[in-house]
Parts: sequence; C-alpha cells; structure tokens
Amino acid sequence: MNLIENNFSIYNTLTRTKQLFKPLHEGKVGMYVCGPTVYGDGHLGHARPAITFDVLFRYLRHLGYKVRYVRNITDVGHLEHDADDGEEKARLEQLEPMEVVQHYLTRYHKAMEALNVLPPSIEPHASGHIIEQIEYIKKILESGYAYISDGSVYFDVPKFNRDHPYGKLSGRNVDELLSNTRELDGQDQKHHPADFALWKKASPEHIMRDIHGGGMDLMFPHHECEIAQSVAHNGHDTVRYWMHNNMITINGKKMGKSLGNFITLDEFFNGTHPLLEQPYSPMTIRFFILQAHYRGTVDFSNEALKASEKALGRMLEGYRRLQELTPSESSTIDVSDIRRKCYEAMDDDMNTPMVIANLFDALRLVNQVKDGHATATQADIDELKTVFDTFLVDILGVRTEMAGDSAEALKPFEGAVELLLDVRAKAKASKDWATSDLIRDRLAALGFTVKDTKDGAEWSLS
Repeated sequence: MNLIENNFSIYNTLTRTKQLFKPLHEGKVGMYVCGPTVYGDGHLGHARPAITFDVLFRYLRHLGYKVRYVRNITDVGHLEHDADDGEEKARLEQLEPMEVVQHYLTRYHKAMEALNVLPPSIEPHASGHIIEQIEYIKKILESGYAYISDGSVYFDVPKFNRDHPYGKLSGRNVDELLSNTRELDGQDQKHHPADFALWKKASPEHIMRDIHGGGMDLMFPHHECEIAQSVAHNGHDTVRYWMHNNMITINGKKMGKSLGNFITLDEFFNGTHPLLEQPYSPMTIRFFILQAHYRGTVDFSNEALKASEKALGRMLEGYRRLQELTPSESSTIDVSDIRRKCYEAMDDDMNTPMVIANLFDALRLVNQVKDGHATATQADIDELKTVFDTFLVDILGVRTEMAGDSAEALKPFEGAVELLLDVRAKAKASKDWATSDLIRDRLAALGFTVKDTKDGAEWSLS
C-alpha cells in the first residue's frame, strides 16, 4: 500500500480526537509500549495491550512503514510488599531477584508466543539502563523541577504545573487536585502530596534498588508523569500520539487477587482456575480480544469465551473450505468490495470487530460456493484468499490451524459428522423422526447447519 495514500486514523488520547496518522519522519515509525513487570505470571491485563499493539505493529508494517517497536521490561522498580510478592518470593525461595525475574520473563515470552504476538524490535530492561536513568534525573534536577529529600529524588509537580500543563493527557483538573490533596505528615519526604518519586532511596534490608515514574494506572499518573519528565528534561513534548486500550473485567468485576478472579494466561490455556469451565486456546483468547474494539471494555466470562471459540471455529473452518474451492468459468458472487471494507475498518482507529464482520460476510460467499449454491472464478477465489491471508493471518495475527491441528488431522472430525448424518438418514428412512430431529438439533447446538436436499443432507459450520 502506498504511504502517500495512507488513510490510517487513530484516536489520540492527548487530543481526544481521531487523527490522521502522520509520523515524525516520513516512512518511519517509533512505537513505545509499556511492557510487563515480571514478578509473576502473565495475565489478561498483559494479554490485551500485547495483542492490541501487536495488531498496530503488524498494520503499520503492512502499510509500508519501517517500525521500531520498543516494549520495556520492568525488572527493577516495583518490589514493594503492598504491590506484589516478588521480593518475598526471592527471600522465601533463597533466590537472587534476577532469578525470579528471569523465571517469569521466560514464561511471559512463552505466553506471548502462544498468543502469536510478534516480538518487539527492542526489549530494554530497566536494570540495563540505570546509568541513563541517573543522567536523565540529573538533568531534571538541573532544570529545577525536581529536588532531593532524605536521599530520594522527587518531581516537583506544583512548580512544573506553574510553567507547563500537568494533567493534559488524563484531563485531570490539576489545580483542584493540588489544592485538595491531603496534608503531609511528619514522616513524608515529599514537599507536596502530588509529587512523585524519580529515584527512591533503598532501605538497607531492601534487596533491590528502585526507580519509579508513576503508579499503576497508565494514563494517570504514570503516563502523565512521563510527559512531565520528558518536558522537564527536553523542554518539549516528545510523543505525538498517545494510545490506550481499555480495561478488562471478569464476569463484570475488575480482576484482582483479593476477589478470587485473578486468572493467569496459563490457567486460561489449561482450564485450571476454579472459575473456568474448560480450557481456552490462545487463539480463542486472541480472537475474543479482537472481537471488541481496543478502546472498549472487555468482559471475560465462560459464556463469552465459548461464543468466541465457536465463532473462531466457524472462521477457521471457512478458511479451510476456501482452500478447497473449485473455480468455474463464470461467477455468481461479488467479491470486489471486501478488501476495501476491511481497509476502511482498519483505517478507522483499528476497528478489528468490523474487519472480522467483513470476513464473516466473505465466508458466507465461500460456503455458498463450496455447497454448490453459487459459482466463483479463479480470480474470485484468488481475491478471497488474498483478503483472508492479509487481514485474518497477517494483520489480525490469527493462526489458521484449527485447535493447532493440520487439515489432515481434521479428517476424523469430518468423518464423525458424516457418520452422524448417516445414522440420521437411516432414522428418517425408518420414520424415526425423534432420532432424526435429535441429531439435527444437537449438531445445530454445536454450531453446524444441516440442510436436507434431494441428494441427501448437507452440513456446514453456521
């Protein structure tokens, strides 16, 4: 696709509008995404941004951009007892902190590979850039927007806000925030409650040294703090677009260990959590996330995941059937608009649900041709294959093997359906309508459509 004709628009959190994407340097894109804090197993909170920005990475490259995708790994900086048990794990298991980090980082990478998330261009570790962080903080101190208190370094939010708009990303009324914050007690090292730590002095018993840039909420205060630090260091903003995916819930509730609904990715894949009725494949998780717009809330439930599993099965079965289509000399289907509609959906702030809807519309054409109700030329079939390979495989990143199996391994599955239809045909011949209807209804409940024709029963995934 020609870069000059690029119509890709994204929602910029900073401006609260959709904007046509224009990189700082023609043909090149720099992309930075907050990666995991690796003191525990990956969970859904890791999966959604990983998949969201994986699709962005894929689409930008598809458009012809050279993309430098940076995803950081926080391996120092959050070992606090009230935040996670990373430090405690290291103490109890008599491990070095970096052993804990490496263990969970390896597991995170394995989960990302299962979800078909492409590796970033660069994956810097916080521990590998301590010197740069110190130099960065020194320059903020020199600018006058930070101060040292009892060995720690804090960012001076009120002073910065007098010169620059602190809160412009999140839309917070910072003047109100600064005037209504709690009074400091005698134990506080900060000059103002809104100030945040750039460098924390470690207590003698602490097993890791620690640098902070904000809290858990990425937009506020974390990304707000990043903007403030960048402006204080460079004198100007360094990011043109800010993108944020929305939160995830489980059965309508926020995910949390205290609520008993904290489900790791491995538990989803293996079905081992008490809240799960069955295992869910990595592609089911990916497909489910892509069925919702990245800026919308996603609620995970067994019912929703089963529906997504069924929809994915229909998509993959249709993709398999597409490979088996036989061309005709003439065509009774129109495939000319499908590619354009998919591009329009992606260009509209990565509307992956609409891309999927367009692909299902295309699958109806595939099934009509496969079932003998329509005809397609070789050009039609080639166009359909190009659309599915481009959008389903390359951009959405969906692996097309059903349940990880090859087409050869699906033959027993097809044989079982044919066997049931043979039993149903014999039941109909002997006027055993109850058995005939039972087989048809049970197959329908599993997602199969059975049609009776003069030549016998035909089936397809509905």
